[in-house]
Order: sequence, then structure tokens, then C-alpha cells
Amino acid sequence: MTSAGPPGAPASHPIHEGWTVRAVRGPVPSGVAGREVPATVPGCVHTDLLDAGLIADPFVDDNEALTRWVGLTDWEYRTAFAWVPDGHERQHLVFDGLDTVGEVRLNGDLLGEVDNMHRTWRFDVTGRLRAGANELVVAFRSPLDHAARRSLELGMLPNPYPSAPFHAIRKMVASFGWDWGLSTATSGLWRPVTLESWSTARLDRVLVEATPTPDGGRVRVRVRLDRTDDRPLTVGLVVAGAGAQASTSGTDVELDVEVAGVRRWWPRGYGEQPLYDASVTLADGEHLLGSVQRRVGFRSVAWDTTPDAHGTPFALRVNDQPVWVKGVNWIPDDAFLTRVDRARYRERLLQAVDANVNLVRVWGGGIFESDDFYELCDELGLLTWQDFLMACSAYSEDAALVASIEAESRDNLARIGHHASLVLLNGSNENVQGYQDWGWQRMLDGRPWGARYYDTLFPALVAELTPTIPYIPSSPFSPGGEPANAEVHGATHIWDLWNERDWLDFRAYRPRFVTEFGWQGPPAWTTLTDAVHGELAPESVLMEAHQKARWGNHKLLAGLLPHFPVPRTVDDWHWAMQLNQALAVLCAFGWFRSLAPHNSGAVIWQLNDCWPVISWATIDGAGRPKPAWYAMRDAFADRVVRVQPDGDDLQVVAGNDTAQPWTGTVRLRRLTYDGTVRAELFLAATVPARGTLRLRVASNLSVPADPADEVLVVEFDEAQDHWFFAEPRDSALRLPRWDVAVEPDGDDQLVRVTPDVLVRDAFAMVDRLAPAARVDTGLFTLLPGETAVLRVAGAGEFDAATIARPDVLRCANQLVAR
Repeated sequence: MTSAGPPGAPASHPIHEGWTVRAVRGPVPSGVAGREVPATVPGCVHTDLLDAGLIADPFVDDNEALTRWVGLTDWEYRTAFAWVPDGHERQHLVFDGLDTVGEVRLNGDLLGEVDNMHRTWRFDVTGRLRAGANELVVAFRSPLDHAARRSLELGMLPNPYPSAPFHAIRKMVASFGWDWGLSTATSGLWRPVTLESWSTARLDRVLVEATPTPDGGRVRVRVRLDRTDDRPLTVGLVVAGAGAQASTSGTDVELDVEVAGVRRWWPRGYGEQPLYDASVTLADGEHLLGSVQRRVGFRSVAWDTTPDAHGTPFALRVNDQPVWVKGVNWIPDDAFLTRVDRARYRERLLQAVDANVNLVRVWGGGIFESDDFYELCDELGLLTWQDFLMACSAYSEDAALVASIEAESRDNLARIGHHASLVLLNGSNENVQGYQDWGWQRMLDGRPWGARYYDTLFPALVAELTPTIPYIPSSPFSPGGEPANAEVHGATHIWDLWNERDWLDFRAYRPRFVTEFGWQGPPAWTTLTDAVHGELAPESVLMEAHQKARWGNHKLLAGLLPHFPVPRTVDDWHWAMQLNQALAVLCAFGWFRSLAPHNSGAVIWQLNDCWPVISWATIDGAGRPKPAWYAMRDAFADRVVRVQPDGDDLQVVAGNDTAQPWTGTVRLRRLTYDGTVRAELFLAATVPARGTLRLRVASNLSVPADPADEVLVVEFDEAQDHWFFAEPRDSALRLPRWDVAVEPDGDDQLVRVTPDVLVRDAFAMVDRLAPAARVDTGLFTLLPGETAVLRVAGAGEFDAATIARPDVLRCANQLVAR
């Protein structure tokens, strides 16, 4: 099975074949009880049962409830593998991910107990392998039962979902369900399993740091060895043509290499992303014992938190260049993690790039993503902010739990710490705010709540393992001892609007940086109807099964009514809620960006979904962009112009996120809905590079004669904005008659649409033409006689009448015209 090489050469073999899984104990249905089914490794119980046809798809209808028994069941995975002695001194079984609580046995002997899905488990099986067949068994206990039992042992602690004590088990928080996620509580071998054979020594841990210097860069490597004797060995480092070696008889080695002529790595929109291969080798004379490759980029990173007259900023600088953060929050892209491969990461991250995003925050209720994720972010110039995996809860400081969290953190910091894209490590999501603001003290009754992790353990690990990466204890975060979610200090989360207020109130905030905010909307029509096969009314049982937020659909309606009347059909409800989400996103991002440099960035909740659900995501669980994605793309464009309120007046705010000044003429027009010009003005304007320009709007333009029938149009080169003086429900919008022309362009179709009346916020729901269809242009507003050109891909051939159908070519007018 293992491959022999030169004396001392290591060998490894994946153990991914021949696995089966069976239910051992629990509320197992009769059709599953006693059955041993083929298992995929890496994989999980749910996907194995799906493949065997033994459960219904949890993503469909209310099947999630029908599969809850899976998380209440003990499961046993089993395989056999052949081994032939090959002269190596050591053999290790390595599990990169075991989800979550159980034991591992080899040929009936207990290798160890496991209790953390986020870390690597390594077992020395030297002397335990048999020549020929070997039996490997991994037995998992019910994660739901274990979490409940362990929570009682640790002492019940505050968390937002009392029926899911996720804080008591080192398992993905979101696997217990969230206000956008289904509960799976699955089990399985979710990352690779490998038998490693080696002699003399192996590279146990390799830490790589790349930093820029005036003449190029510097690479520092710290190596820890696992070895069988103390003979002298050679550790080597080669990067960009430069190299160094060191001889050691010990276990720890440090090498430094100065590299001339390397270029700086930049986030997208600020420069290129040159990456360099760093190769670390371990040798015994001429015999190679092991090697590790890392791709590194040379950049500096800092977050400015120097107090100023307005509070405390939280401003990113890369290579000493201020970066206005255009960010998205990332959750696991599938509730069943092993279905997310490199191709899927690339698809989703390219969607972020296409939306002009420059930072992705990996939320603490998910996972440390796979190497593919961070490698792709390096290549694409997407900055990454990584949370430690602590979210929305008090955490026990029990010694065993502290040791487990330290082990997972060490594993993952060593694995991801070299990535050029990684610019921030964050101790927790909302835990400090929870302690301060959510009434935890009474339930804590004087007990520790997790501060040890955020104030002591994590910063010490960062200083030891990834000293070039900045660290904060939690998000929201206020430096200097201010309340965690203080608006004018550090990074804030804004959730009172979604829960209690209108999205127009985003303009009541003047935050220095926003890490979370958002508005809900349903998925694309095809995604929704593929998942819900019964009644689609928002209060139906099946629709509520795909709405996880408490009173979510009621909040959707409450947030809609200031802008649109109550929808009376499912089609109109779906479109109205999608549109309202997009308008909320555009309002928030436009406002935050208009505050630059007072505000230094915003990170929307959230980019993606893990299943088909009504949520805050801009891309739904099937990978289809919602109208909100197009709104985000427009708000994050390199150059934007927006009309914003300024007390009782209006101002035009132009944002320029390019390295060159933006010079041109700003055209302002106040028009009636039929296109009649009531006032017009041309202004010469120059927006500095990476800067903001504000222009006051004269009263003859900002004060309408008839608010219900007038609009202010601002144009600056290709950038454009429309300021309506009345909400859609209070306006004189009429149903349009569309002039539509369709012509093929290669495999795509070019669609030209021209209305006879003013059309506000039009959108083509092309997934209704074909499930794989995509359109390049999102929300657009047209004056009478203006034309928009849409490129539709993946829909095949269609005619003008098909795309002009009122359920395909949507607009705000349809929701209010009488």
C-alpha cells in the first residue's frame, strides 16, 4: 500500500476506500436500522444516507425535521486497508478532520478518543499495523446528546439557542442551526485520512512569514521536527532564487532569507498579486526526508486605531496604503461541508470579485476553511479576515475545553498564517458584546464566560505563531475600553434596523467601520421553487421551514411597508422582498461610503448561503445572485456618485477608489416622470485619487414641485444615480409598455429594453427562462425612451415576448401602479 523510495524517504497513502457506515444506537428508522451502507470519505452521514436513498433531501420542503434523528444517533464508520512493511521506522494515522465526538480503533485496539472537528488528530500506530489486512473503525457518539450532557457538566451558559448548546462541543456552531441555517448535527470523517510512514525525522510544523523590505522581502521559517534520534539533519529554505540551510540535532530550527527584487502583493483594485513559492526541505545527507511548499506574498498590514476628534477609527492599511474595505461576511457554502470543493470556492469567490468586493470575513460560527479558500483569496487579491471559532455565546474556561480550543487554534494558525490575503484574526463573534449588553451576568452567576480566550490565549498564540497578523478580541470591537458596539469607536454591528426599524435609518448612523449589517430577501424564484414543492405563501408551513429568523417573514413585511404596499400574490411578494433587500443594501453601502474617510469600510451580512433559505445573503444557496448582489456591485464600483441627505438639503457625493484623480462634469437634472426637465445644472468636478467629493445641491434642484412625480438624476461620466422625492408607494409610477429586441451574440442573447414611461428599479429574473441563466445587468432605472442592454447567458434562445413577460421583466412600478 505505501510507496517505497530511497532510504528514509517518507511515504503516505490516503485511506478513503472501502468505508461503510451504520447506525449503532438512537432513534433510527426501521428502514435504516441494521443496514451498513457505503460511505464516502471525506464525507458525512447525511450525504451517505442521501446517496443510499435512505433519507429525503433536508434542503427540500420540511425534510430537515424528518432527519433530526441523524444527530441523535451514534454512528460507526469502518474500513479495511492493506499494509506491507517497507522498512520505515514510524507509521502514523492522520485524520485531518473528525466530526466530532467518538473513538478510533485499529484492529480492535483503542487509539484514542476524539472530541474536536476543527483540529488534526495524529496517532502513532508503529507496531500496531499487521502485514496484510488492517481494520480501522471510527465510532461517533450523538453530537446532540453529547453537547447537552457536556453543557450540564460545564454549567449551563448563555447562548442564543438554548436547545442547541453548541458552546459545549467543538463542532461547527452553525451545524446546530442558525437564523439562516438548518440544523444538521451530522457526523463523519470530513477531511482526509492518511497513513504516513517515515524514518529518522519528519517536518512536524512549518511556520512561514513573508515581509517586505525596501529592497525586496524577507522570509522567516520556523520548523519543528518529530524525530527518532539526534543525528545531524539539514533543514533548507528556497524562495525566489534565494536560499539558506541549517544543520541541527534538535527539534527546532529557524531560517531567514533576504530576497531581492520581489514585488509587493496588493489587494484587488490596488495592484497585482505576485506570489512566490517557498520550499522547505528536511534531509539526512543526500536523502530527502520531507518537504513543504508554501506560496507567499510580500505585504505589510496594519489597522489604524489612533483616537481622533470623532472617536476611534478602524482603518486598514496595506503596504502603508489606506484601503476602504468593501467586504462580505462568509458562512460555509454548504451545510454539508464536503460538497464544497475548489471549483465551488472559485465560483463563489469570483462572484465576490465581480461584485467589486475586496475583503471576505470568515465568520466564527463556521470553520477554518480549506487551503483552497485561502489560496484562491491570495490569487484573486481578496483580503481575508478570519474569526476564531467562537460565536454569540459564553464559553466555559474548563481546562479540557481550553486545551481543545488551543489545539485547534495552533493547528489552523500554522496552516493558514502564511497567506498574503490574511489581514486580521478576530477572537470571537459578538461574545464581548454579549457579555456587556445581552444580560448574561445573571445566568453566569459570577462564573467565567470566555474572556480568557480573547484576552490571553488567542493573542498569545497569534504572537507566537503568526506575529505579522493583527489581532482583535471580538467583533464588534472598540479599542481603548469603550463599549464593544460603540458606533464611533472601532468596528460596529448594526442589527436594530432589520429587527425594529426602517432601512432608511442606516443614514442615522455615522460608524467608523461596520462589520455586520444587512437585510433579508428570498432566494431566486427557481431556487425557492426547487426547494418548496407545496404552498408558497410566506406563512405556509413549508415556507416557514425555509425562514429561520424569528418572526422573519413578519419583519420582512414591516420593513417593506414604508416603501411598498402589501403584496397580494406570491409572485409580487417574492419580487417585493427581493427588491426591498436590494434597496436596503444600496442605501446602507452608499451612506457608509459617503462618510469616507470618517468611515473606513463596511462588511455586509452576508455573501452566501448554505442551503435554499430566506436570508440576508446576496447569493442564494444555489449560487444564484439576488438583486441585492447587483446593488452591492453597484455600490462597490471603483467610481460612484450618490445623492445623500444633508440635513434638510441634498448633496452629491462622488467616491473615487482608483489611483488616479477623477475629473469631469457632473450633470444634475430635476425631471418629471414623463422626462420634462424642470431644472438642470452642470458642475466641473475633480475627485482626488482614493478620495471623496461632496457637492451641495441647489434648492431649485433639490425641492420638487410635485414629489410624487419628480426625480433628481445625477450623472458623472458613466456613474449615475436617481434620487426620488417620494417612496414608490406614494409616487405616480405607471405600468410600462416595453419595446424589447433580442439578438444572439455567440452563445448569449443581447436584450434591449426600452419603456414608454419612467421605470424604477427594473430587474430581469432570467432564471425563470432557464435554471442556469444569468444576466449581466441588475437593477436599473430608465426614463421614458431610454434603453438598457442586457446580456443573458445560459438561457438558450428565446424571443422578445418571453423575456418581456411581467413575471420575468420586473420593476418597482408593478408593485404600486394602479
